[in-house]
Amino acid sequence: MQATVRKRQSSALQPSTFHTSRQGSRDTESSPKKPQFHLDLWFYFTLQNWVLDFGRPIAMIILPLEWFPLNKPSAGDYFHMAYNVITPLLLLKLIERSPKTLPRAAVYLCIVTFVMGASIHLVGDSINHRLILSGYQLHLSVRENPIIKDLKPASLIDSFELLYYYDENLGHLMWYVPFFLIFFLYFTGCFTQVREENTMPLSAWLLLGPSGLYYWYLVTEGQIFILFIFTFFAMMATVIHQRRKGFVPDSNGLFLLYSFSLTLGLVAVWVGCLWHDEVLRKKYPGVIYVPEPWAFYTLHIKDSQ
Repeated sequence: MQATVRKRQSSALQPSTFHTSRQGSRDTESSPKKPQFHLDLWFYFTLQNWVLDFGRPIAMIILPLEWFPLNKPSAGDYFHMAYNVITPLLLLKLIERSPKTLPRAAVYLCIVTFVMGASIHLVGDSINHRLILSGYQLHLSVRENPIIKDLKPASLIDSFELLYYYDENLGHLMWYVPFFLIFFLYFTGCFTQVREENTMPLSAWLLLGPSGLYYWYLVTEGQIFILFIFTFFAMMATVIHQRRKGFVPDSNGLFLLYSFSLTLGLVAVWVGCLWHDEVLRKKYPGVIYVPEPWAFYTLHIKDSQ
């Protein structure tokens, strides 16, 4: 009789014991992990940005455009194609590592729009380089270029203006808006209460210079200073808002913030050095004056070479 009572008591205790152990495992699994710097991801980002995007002009110097048929893709075009494939993949990997759950539909829409915009720019940029080889001068408008203004019939000039509209306006917006939006969405999740994680490792400091320099090229060549400065101010506002709640940026958030800060400084130096250039001033009128590096090249460097 006593053995039966003991057996019933032990069986009655088993579910609560199992529930306690299960609850303990859930607490362990749901405990917040310390944020770590994603060295592999940021390294791949920096490497492919420099090789496949910023490195395209260098590839065209090593493998000149003249070596390829003008009606076929060049080495720089293949670099651009690889960039259009690898960059969306890295952006998706970045979103996967976000400590914050982001709206999936918004992320997918950004990726699709990014691929479409970068592909439009690929076509326009490819033709643009062939026009430069033929004497096109980027510091002049389409109708002011010597090789364009005498085209017959005159409707061909409208076609070239349409091409540059797709390349420099529509393509850039569809490329860069989702690009910076994904970075900002990821940044909103890069906050922690762990003060020890509010520092960057040495590897992050080593990547900071190449990363900031690439974004300078992106902002100046893509003519997206307004979009960039809006994203930077939104990041700063997010930092102020999170600090009031007791949160600070982790190492990944600091890397993004410092990269954009370095970019802003480089853009200021670039604009200051070319502030009194009358030709570039005419090319880029208005309050926002940020000349393109390629326009500077065709104006001051190409003819001297």
